[in-house]
Amino acid sequence: MTAATDFELCRDVFGRLTLTVDGQQYTGVAPVRAFPVSAAQGPLSLVDADGRELAWVPDLAALDAPRRALIEAALQTREFMPVIQCLLSVSSFSTPSAWDVETDRGRTQLTLKGEEDIRRLSANVMLIADAQGVQYLIRDVQDMDRHSRKLLDRFL
Repeated sequence: MTAATDFELCRDVFGRLTLTVDGQQYTGVAPVRAFPVSAAQGPLSLVDADGRELAWVPDLAALDAPRRALIEAALQTREFMPVIQCLLSVSSFSTPSAWDVETDRGRTQLTLKGEEDIRRLSANVMLIADAQGVQYLIRDVQDMDRHSRKLLDRFL
């Protein structure tokens, strides 16, 4: 495993992330957060196509600007987890049900197949999987408005 300062990072002519460690070049590497929900700005790994860790980055903010920008751009294309800010309505309190929600990426509708698709990660953090496999995050239930909490409580 390589420390954060012991590697070079660039994009090849096809736009793939390329990592160079100790003179060895790896093409098509991907950044993977160690704790994507609980510590999204925390440590991450750079892994090859088979998932083998090639470099460990304990603190993304400690990297120089060019490497940090490459990693952040790769993370944005890899990660898609809208944050639910408000539950506007639900079609029914039995499942499956259609939820009309406001997220940090705009208003959308998701289909909840069953109550088991709502996972509590901590006292106030929840992960909701819709019928298409998209994961939605609720960062803090207590920060939601009263109407949203009331609708959510009916499913818990």
